[in-house]
Amino acid sequence: MNIYFAGSIRGGRANAPVYRAMVEYLSSFGKVLTEHVGDVSLSDAGEDGPNDRFIYERDMAWLTSSDFLVAEVSLPSLGVGYEVGYAVALEKPVLCLYQPQPDRRLSAMIAGSPHVVKYEYSLLDDAKEAIASFLKERHPAASK
Repeated sequence: MNIYFAGSIRGGRANAPVYRAMVEYLSSFGKVLTEHVGDVSLSDAGEDGPNDRFIYERDMAWLTSSDFLVAEVSLPSLGVGYEVGYAVALEKPVLCLYQPQPDRRLSAMIAGSPHVVKYEYSLLDDAKEAIASFLKERHPAASK
């Protein structure tokens, strides 16, 4: 099973430790094509490829070959929003996880989409439960 994980890179790396934990957990279900998103040493400059065109083409190929998209959307990110929209267009199952914040609401394009499963969490363990449930419902091999 191929899993595409999306999290903010150029939009800010404040949640990188959360991304790392999610990538590690997702790895127990299948191959995470975007492990680099969880790399806490990756800066918000987003230099994870030789140029922007390479990154775009690589990531779109990964997304196309994935079975699911799991995104952490607490930090606004144009790239993550693009990936979610592209996955929906490809009819991929999409899970968006977010931590509620008093000064910021989830984008209406995510919150209002009938094609995206949303899960609000406070604790990482709760997010992991949501991931397991989402994957198991959509892929029998995901049962642990």
